[in-house]
Amino acid sequence: MHPEPLTIRAAQDQIDHWIKTVGVRYFNELTNLGILMEEVGELSRLMVRTYGEQSFKESDKNKELGDEMADVMWVLMCLANQCNIDLTDALRKNFEKKNIRDADRHRENDKLQ
Repeated sequence: MHPEPLTIRAAQDQIDHWIKTVGVRYFNELTNLGILMEEVGELSRLMVRTYGEQSFKESDKNKELGDEMADVMWVLMCLANQCNIDLTDALRKNFEKKNIRDADRHRENDKLQ
């Protein structure tokens, strides 16, 4: 049995609740931006070691790619909450923008043929 799907909106709400109860409060936006950059760096390091040519350090061997991606999403959702951004709405609008802008662009790009 699969757990109930977690929507982006529900995730933002759950993170907000967690931050206000377990985490006590949000870090300020600039601190969270710094944390986001750290998390992206950790994700990058793991991807380079997994798919690139760098070998694993002992400290990276037990890290999971999905967990690193979830850390990035967590901090991004914290920032969205702090900036009053509904990521579901933002993602829908972003799809619309890309569908208009890129309707033929990739199909007509010779490098992608």
